[in-house]
Amino acid sequence: MILLVLAILFFGLIAALGSWLVYHLLRQNGRILQRLETLEAQAARPTGPSLSAPGPPPGLPIGALAPDFELASLVGDRHRLSDWRGRRVLLIFFNPGCGFCSRMMPALAALPIEPATGRPVPVVVTIGSAEENRLLVEEHALRCPVLLQEGGDAIAARYGAVGTPMGYLLDEDGRIASERGAGAEALLALAGTDADPAGEVADDPRSAAPDTTGSNGHPKHGRNRSLSESRLNRNGLAAGTLAPAFSVPRLDAGKLSLEQYRGRRVLLVFSDPNCGPCDALAPRLEQAGHERPEVQILMVSRGDADVNRRKVEDLGLTFPVGLQRQWEISKLYAMFATPIAYLIDEGGRTAADVAIGVEPILGLLTSAEDAGSAESTSRAHRRQEARRERASVRA
Repeated sequence: MILLVLAILFFGLIAALGSWLVYHLLRQNGRILQRLETLEAQAARPTGPSLSAPGPPPGLPIGALAPDFELASLVGDRHRLSDWRGRRVLLIFFNPGCGFCSRMMPALAALPIEPATGRPVPVVVTIGSAEENRLLVEEHALRCPVLLQEGGDAIAARYGAVGTPMGYLLDEDGRIASERGAGAEALLALAGTDADPAGEVADDPRSAAPDTTGSNGHPKHGRNRSLSESRLNRNGLAAGTLAPAFSVPRLDAGKLSLEQYRGRRVLLVFSDPNCGPCDALAPRLEQAGHERPEVQILMVSRGDADVNRRKVEDLGLTFPVGLQRQWEISKLYAMFATPIAYLIDEGGRTAADVAIGVEPILGLLTSAEDAGSAESTSRAHRRQEARRERASVRA
C-alpha cells in the first residue's frame, strides 16, 4: 500500500514538473515571437542615422564657394586662390612623399596652363619642405603654380581632402564645379585630358601660343613640352656606360663613394625605407652578400637618416648604406624608382642594363657570379697557353 502511494506521488511530481517546463517554454516562445514582431515593425519604419563607424569626411558640395587661402609659392611670393578668379582651376592637394603623386608628375607637367587653351589651370597645394618639392618640380619641369601649406595640412582639411592626390575643379567664380576627385586618373579627367597618369598628355594645338603675362610665380615656356622632348634621361643607363661618381654620407659614419670600390665588382642598389619591395629585397641581399663576397653590395637610400638607421637595424644589414638627400644620385643614374640596381664591373662601367624589382636585381648577382666563373676559366686557360708557349721555346 505504501509503495502504491509513493508511486502515485512520484508520477504526480513528474507530471507537475513536465507541466511547469511546458508552461515556461510556451511563455519563452511567446516572448521570442513578440520580439520578432517588434523587430519587423522597426525594420518597416524609416531608419535614422547609421551608428556604424564614421567614414571619411564628405567633400565640398558642388556650387559651394571654395574656401579662399593665401600660401607661399616655392619661389617665395605669396598667392591667394582668388588670384585665379575668372579662370577655371584644377585644385590639387599633393604630397611629394606619395608614390601616386610622384607617378602623376609627368602628366601633370604636360598639362597646358595658358588661358588660350581653355583648359583649367592646375594649382598644386603641397606639404613637406620647400627643398623637397623644389627638386621634384625641377626634375619634371613642372610649370603650374605650386603652393606650400605651412605647418601641416590645414587647407586640405578645409576641403575634406583626406589623402593625396585629391582635388576639385573650380569654376570661373571660384565655386566647386565637381565632386571631390581622388587619384591621378580622376584628377586628370577633371582637367579634360585623356592622359595616362604616368605618361604624357596629347599635344593641344591651341597651346602653341606662348603666354608671358601670367603671374603664377613660375617661368612660362612657349608651349607644352612633352616627356619625349625632355633632356632628362629617365630610362636608366645602358650597359657599358661609365658609372657616375658620387659621394654620400654613410648611415654608420663617414662617406660612401663608388671610387672606394674601384677594381671590384659592385652591385649598386637604390632603396627607400618606405618601399615594400625594398624591405623584401634587403634581407636577400644581405644573404647574397655572404654567399657571393666577390661582389660588393652598396645601397643608396633616401629620406630621414634616423628612419633609415632603424630600418637597417631591423633588417640586420651589414653592407654599406649611404643616404642621398632626395633623388640627386638617382638622377645621375637616370632612374627615379626603388628598388633598382646596377651591376658595375671592375673598370667602373655598368655591366648590364638597369634591373628593376626584387628578382631582376637578384638576377644581376647570378650573372655576376657566372661572369666571374667565366673570367676565372679564361685566366686559367691563358696561363695554360702561356706555359705551353714557354715550354715550346725551351724545346
